[in-house]
Amino acid sequence: MGAPRNWYRMGWAAPWLLFQFFPLADLVTSDHAAWVQVVALAGLVVFTAAYLVVMGAFFGRRAQARRYLVVVAVLGVALAGWLGPSWAGLLIYVSAASAIALPQRWVWPAVLGCAGACAAVVAADGQLGQLFILPVMCLLTGFALSGTRVLVSVNAELSEAREELARNAVAEERLRFARDLHDLLGHSLSLIALKSELAGRLVDRDPARARSELADVEATARRALAEVRDAVSGYRQVSFAGALAEARPALSAAGITLTAPRDSPQLPGAVDAVLGWVVREATTNVLRHSGARSVTVALGTDGDGAALTITDDGRGAAGPVGAGLSGLAERVAALGGRLETGPGDGGRGFRLCARVPVRASVAAP
Repeated sequence: MGAPRNWYRMGWAAPWLLFQFFPLADLVTSDHAAWVQVVALAGLVVFTAAYLVVMGAFFGRRAQARRYLVVVAVLGVALAGWLGPSWAGLLIYVSAASAIALPQRWVWPAVLGCAGACAAVVAADGQLGQLFILPVMCLLTGFALSGTRVLVSVNAELSEAREELARNAVAEERLRFARDLHDLLGHSLSLIALKSELAGRLVDRDPARARSELADVEATARRALAEVRDAVSGYRQVSFAGALAEARPALSAAGITLTAPRDSPQLPGAVDAVLGWVVREATTNVLRHSGARSVTVALGTDGDGAALTITDDGRGAAGPVGAGLSGLAERVAALGGRLETGPGDGGRGFRLCARVPVRASVAAP
């Protein structure tokens, strides 16, 4: 695979080899000694091969082509200086190869050097009219290939940037999906574990109550499965009222008293959804970690935004913020709001407060 690809890269420079007609014509028509013709032809073949390798590096690794650039430059200058103006056109190839292989800061000194050497060869033979043709072509060729090289480099950087953006988009989507699954399943699995434990304790004392709890476990599991399917499909929407309705039986089953507003205000969709996630995460944490006996939910709104505060009388935070609260903070921040956590009143329990501007919902996806 490597060799055909290299030949393909070199192929774009092959049409310009037609300008070697002039050196070849000089070998045929001029009265050179046989050994001069052999040496000059061999030098031209090596020059051409090295030139094609350098030009092939236009789309590859330029650093590896610089050793071949030395061959091109030495043979180009030597053949032009030795055999005269018919061979001065080789310096155009040297200029092109320099524009391809050299670092950008060295390109123009090298191109100017090629133009100067070409002018010296032409002037030394007395063909002053050629001073406005071959040396100028050295400059124009170097300018054209240097500009093309910049365009190719910029295009490559744009392609890399697009790939990086695509990778970042995939990574962000993975994080979003992981956060959604954590928020969805964390609550449901905590409730399933709690009710299963309760059913296990009641199975001998109160079989009817145990069967009821197991039925709730089954219903919760089915609801969790449906929610995961909705999340995978991208249609999952959580609301504040819905999350609060789910929290009541879950907390009640754990023997935790919930004090919350019976009616919720009308909120924009994005704000309502993020406050629903706050209720779900807070309920999950209370069930898992708090050891609380009571939870209070308060929701206040004004013209600028909404503030949801959830407090409990449990043990409080036992360590650093976990993944659930981190993901929740990201959800709130996406709407221009902020999430505050800390001890409750009097330093007891845990307090979670989400403040979300209502106007942010207009720009939310």
